[in-house]
Amino acid sequence: MDKPILKDSMKLFEPLGRIKSRSMFGGYGIFVDDTMFALIANDKLHIRADDKALRNFKDRGYEPYVYTKKGLPVVTKYFALPDDWEKDSQQTFECAKQAWFSAKKEKVSQSVGRTARLKDLPNLRLATERMLKKAGIESVEALEQRGSVEAFKAIKQSHSSDVSLDLLWALEGAIQGKHWSVIPQARKEELQSHLI
Repeated sequence: MDKPILKDSMKLFEPLGRIKSRSMFGGYGIFVDDTMFALIANDKLHIRADDKALRNFKDRGYEPYVYTKKGLPVVTKYFALPDDWEKDSQQTFECAKQAWFSAKKEKVSQSVGRTARLKDLPNLRLATERMLKKAGIESVEALEQRGSVEAFKAIKQSHSSDVSLDLLWALEGAIQGKHWSVIPQARKEELQSHLI
């Protein structure tokens, strides 16, 4: 994490709780616990917009972050703040705090009827669930929080036998809610680069 903008924004958001970042959408997602509310991409701080913030951001002329997936543009809910966002750090903090509250609320509403066990996720079986539990990852939430790379590393450390890279793809697919075979090669290479 050598990007000053990432370090500065994470430091600003520390009062919200345990701040962490991980690769998302070609940039770095910023999370409190397991809820993402901000994004650093193209050397800009982007804040997640709910319906209320969306109108406000558009009125101010803020642009949404767009990335390419399978050759098609994907417009996100994350809007770039002006380059001078640090000048009014209190306003930026309040904006991020609202984004986090909104993201948390949405996550709770989406979790109703959600998969309760690891083995019920795509690509995972009872044997995989046991491997994850042996590695200290007891729940779907814990797997999402750790991410596929850290979960894979934890399994490698807790198992004496060799662990195939196929498991890394399976874990990533499980977190994304899709079959491992549809994970793009570029994403696989990105994940594998974090193992070195």
